[in-house]
Amino acid sequence: VSLQVLRHEEFDEGCKATCNGPYDGKWSKTMVGYGPEDNHFVAELTYNYGIGEYHLGNDFLGITLVSSQAVSNAKKMGWPLREVTSGVFEVEAPGGYKFYLEDKEQLKQDPVWKVTLGVSNLQKSVSYWSGLLGMKIYEKDEEKQRALLGYADNQCKLELKAVGGAVDHGTAFGRIAFSCAKEELPDIEALMKKENQKILTPLVSLDTPGKATVQVVILADPDGHEICFVGDEAFRELSKVDPNGDKLLDDAMAADNSDKWFAEHNMKKVSA
Repeated sequence: VSLQVLRHEEFDEGCKATCNGPYDGKWSKTMVGYGPEDNHFVAELTYNYGIGEYHLGNDFLGITLVSSQAVSNAKKMGWPLREVTSGVFEVEAPGGYKFYLEDKEQLKQDPVWKVTLGVSNLQKSVSYWSGLLGMKIYEKDEEKQRALLGYADNQCKLELKAVGGAVDHGTAFGRIAFSCAKEELPDIEALMKKENQKILTPLVSLDTPGKATVQVVILADPDGHEICFVGDEAFRELSKVDPNGDKLLDDAMAADNSDKWFAEHNMKKVSA
């Protein structure tokens, strides 16, 4: 099983819920995963046409996959691998993001095991994600200053790991999204207001050209990690696998002459 393009969408202007970060121009999103968004963890890759590079912080510490096939693929391609613990290899994506590949046979439908976020105070973060957002605590290690949480046994887990200081979000502005019943969104918003927690985007409808309109509430945890809760009913419509996703992405990449345009005008893309 390999990662596949599930859908690709183009936008002429910045998202009103800052889905593409605080950038106003043309952008795109590409959803990639090992299977449909209904029952797999998927990554949303956002591309801002005018931005040349981003400063990465210590907020997003990596994604861990359990897949001997991924390790084998990397070795065949000559992609640099660094063994960090026995049977676990660190690999860096072109943008600098870290992936950890566990050299074991993929037994589950989805090989994505966990996403790791940096936190400044483990207890405070666990209280937020578990106490307020209702995640189950699967593991907690005070000595290593890490905790593993999740909403279900068969879903990708969230690992919180203390970074020994403040969390720096850099300029790439990622977020984690969960779908839930639409009627739960006002309750989530009301709870955060009651608890005096940060709400980045109150309940709002977001349009995708030619596709379903979804309702979202976007929060921030104690370290400013962005969390999006999206109404499940419309999201199931929006998130259907698009058989033309690969072609739409290929066409968009072929039509993207932004590098050439900037070079011809002796200009550099902005470094965010």
